[in-house]
Amino acid sequence: MAMTTPCIAQCLGQDFLAQTLGRDYLHLPEALTAPGTLISFDTLNDLIARHRLAPPRLRLSADGEALPQHRYAVPVTTRRSTVWHRIHPTELHARLAEGASLVIDAIDELHEPVGDLAAGLEAWLRTHIQVNAYASWTDREGFGTHWDDHDVIVLQIAGSKRWTIYGPTRQQPMYHDVATPGPPPNKPMAELVLQEGELLYLPRGWWHAVTADQGTHSLHLTCGLTPHTGADLITWASGHLRASTTVRTDLPLHAPADEQTAYLAALRKELDALLEDPHLLHQYVAARDAEDLGRLRPSLPHLDTVPTDPGLQIRLTTARARTTTVTMDGESVVRLTAAGNEIDLDPAAAPLLDTLIAAPSWVSLSELAATAGLTLGEVTLVAQELITAQAATLKNKTAP
Repeated sequence: MAMTTPCIAQCLGQDFLAQTLGRDYLHLPEALTAPGTLISFDTLNDLIARHRLAPPRLRLSADGEALPQHRYAVPVTTRRSTVWHRIHPTELHARLAEGASLVIDAIDELHEPVGDLAAGLEAWLRTHIQVNAYASWTDREGFGTHWDDHDVIVLQIAGSKRWTIYGPTRQQPMYHDVATPGPPPNKPMAELVLQEGELLYLPRGWWHAVTADQGTHSLHLTCGLTPHTGADLITWASGHLRASTTVRTDLPLHAPADEQTAYLAALRKELDALLEDPHLLHQYVAARDAEDLGRLRPSLPHLDTVPTDPGLQIRLTTARARTTTVTMDGESVVRLTAAGNEIDLDPAAAPLLDTLIAAPSWVSLSELAATAGLTLGEVTLVAQELITAQAATLKNKTAP
């Protein structure tokens, strides 16, 4: 299969979300073909050469410790007296040959094919995805035996990587937690060698160690899934509870014990009523989707207008947009909820919006017109409405 999000979902299978996600690891041999079309070592060379990637965006790590930047970069002072660090290829090669691992964080923001992959996964999994690139050349561990506070989907791009998986010692640990996991078990539960095109899913909290297999060069991508926990739900739900006078009332810190007990009983009643709503989780996911800005991108040279150009390519900044049909003043409208906006449009725009939401990347105005059965002018008008609404939202958020 080609390296696309639909095929990753297909490889993981229909039962993945209900039976595997957050529960167990999954190794899929021969899952993907031509992974090098997504990213390659040439991509890394270009990014390192053309971007000023300061730690921790670009970093080297060995034996679980980050290497000091001066060991692979040299300071450069500009004529404006600012200092940045230029990666020195000879020193970089030397550190990597000694066993350091190279990491580029959030490479989805730097390389569009990886960004498209992340956006597709976000649409499928309904959560934010950050993709990091990892490259290594020796069997020396870059990060030691460790656990992550988020689930990961690993795509082996080139070479091979040896994974030693120990399992969890604390169920569902969090970044901000009241305790840390105990040490990993003495014996691993699995030892895997990921070859080019293979896929690995690992839940958060699972101890693991990773090295390049047999000292060969290796490149893989790790797609980190932002977790949604009960703590997140409670934090979000507290905003709804502010509609209650009981919740807004000052805590009876200085009242007699019977009044404090009565207040807590009233508060518990409010919480119970909220948690008994069978649609609460759906509302939470919809709210999180609505707030996701995605990967913002300017539209230069077009500042505030959309030209009627059939070849003009457009896309939504977020992959988690939603459409619903609502009634306004007795008439039905299609509502697009995305990137902090709620935009009401004529129902005729629904096919156009559905195409934009489903599109893996850029779509031309002419393609949208053909799909939606609209004229080029009508499609341009809808695109203009989306841009105007986004600008108004940002202005309101930044207004004093």
